[in-house]
Formats: sequence, structure tokens, C-alpha cells
Amino acid sequence: MMVAVLMTVHRDEKPLGAPRESAGESEPPLARLADLTWTEVRGIRPERAVAILPVGAVEAHGPHLPLTTDVIIAEAMAREGASKLRRRGLEPVLLPALAYTPARFAVGFPGTVSLRPEALVAQIVDIARGLEGWGWRTLVVANAHFDPANLGALYQALDACAEAGLPRPVFPDVTRKPWALRLSDEFKSGACHAGRYEGSVVLAERPDLVHRRTMASLEPNPVSLSNAIRLGQQSFEEAGGPAAYFGYPSDATADEGRRTVMVLGEILDEAVAQALAIAG
Repeated sequence: MMVAVLMTVHRDEKPLGAPRESAGESEPPLARLADLTWTEVRGIRPERAVAILPVGAVEAHGPHLPLTTDVIIAEAMAREGASKLRRRGLEPVLLPALAYTPARFAVGFPGTVSLRPEALVAQIVDIARGLEGWGWRTLVVANAHFDPANLGALYQALDACAEAGLPRPVFPDVTRKPWALRLSDEFKSGACHAGRYEGSVVLAERPDLVHRRTMASLEPNPVSLSNAIRLGQQSFEEAGGPAAYFGYPSDATADEGRRTVMVLGEILDEAVAQALAIAG
């Protein structure tokens, strides 16, 4: 479908993508591309390399969550998924997150930076081209930003990679089945921008950035953004979110956030495993 991976098996190793038994020892830190030297990158076996690209946004998330909420969630998904992929004998590498993306729904709120969709498409195609130059054949998009313009640009990027003769990135779109069914009731309702779902993950990952008193004071806003989008509405204000939040922010908990991150990691891991199986 989208990934061409060489099925090289090294002596005393399980086949590519096969889950490994835990050795009972603490795992070494995950590889982060920005922290590596070029010689360390050269030492990663191309046939086992899995580059994971978190995609978020710099946009308003209510009066209680940081502008980089989606980046925080995407990086958590990438990290958790990478941990699971490493147990399959793969060599995941976390790429620096794409924080500036299309964010048209939130442009009316100070702090939001919205890119043109074509700018995001060009970035992803160029990243894929760069990876292929190293012999890496698997790029995974861990997206936590659901603005329709951003999702549209991501799908355009997948097509553009294929048209350029590059591997089509693995993209487990959690707004679609089957992945969406694994997430919380609030998420599935569509009323989930800066609400319980996102607030819980930020409480788990970056509690220092949460304005807790403000969060606790916010009234529920059960308006579904999904329905608003289907009705053709173009902004949070039009959709019924004058404070840039939807859902139930005061119900957020760090425990729920940790569970959500685990599920997101499982989704990423399973999507890559499926892609490798198709390629094999």
C-alpha cells in the first residue's frame, strides 16, 4: 500500500515486525533525530528504520490549555507508538514535530498561526524525499490536529508522495474508523477541542501548562465540531465555541490522559504493523 520495506533478517533476530519478548530490563531512550549525529543516523539500518512525524498546531485551545496542545498530544502518540515498535525489532526515530500547520478554524483567536495547506504538503513531501535519500522507506504521521484544512493537506501529501514515486506515509487517521472507535466517548461525539479528551492528555504530559482553576470553572460545551463541519461552518465562533473549547474540560484527569496516550500508541503501532505486513 505505502511502504516498501526490505525483509532482511539478521542472525539471532526475529523477522522484521515480529513482537519481541521483554528482556526484563529498562529500555534505552528512544532515538530523536534532532539529538543524533549524522554518523549515528548512518548507523541505523534502513530496512528497520521507522521515522515518526508528529503533527500538531499552534492554535487556541480555550483559556486553560496551551497553544501547543496538539503538538503535545502528537508527540505523546509518537513516543508511545515508538516504544511498541521497538519491541517488534524495528528502529523507530522520532522526528521534530510539525507545529505550524493549517488552523483555519482558530484564526480568530490571538496566538493561532495558520499555514497554507500547500505549505504543509510541500514539507511532508520534502521530508519523505530526504528520508528516502538515506534509504529509509517508512514514514509515519502521528497527527493530533483535526482542522479540516490540516486533514485535507495530510491526505494531499500522501497522494503527492505517491505521485513523486516516494513511499506513501503510514497515516492512522484517528478521526476515521476503525481507529476512532478506540477513543473516548467525548472524542467520538465530536465535541472534543480543548475538552476532556485533550485536557486529560495535557494533564498527563505537561501539567505545568494547564490553568487548572480556569479549567475547573469552565461550563460544558457539548456542541459537536464534526457536525458543524458537515454543516459548512468555518470557525470555532460559527460552530458555537466563542472561547475556543468544546466538550467537558472540567472532567479531564491525568489518569484518563495516560490511558488515552496508551491507546494512541497502540493505534500507531498496529497501523505500522499492518503496513509492513501488506508490504511483505
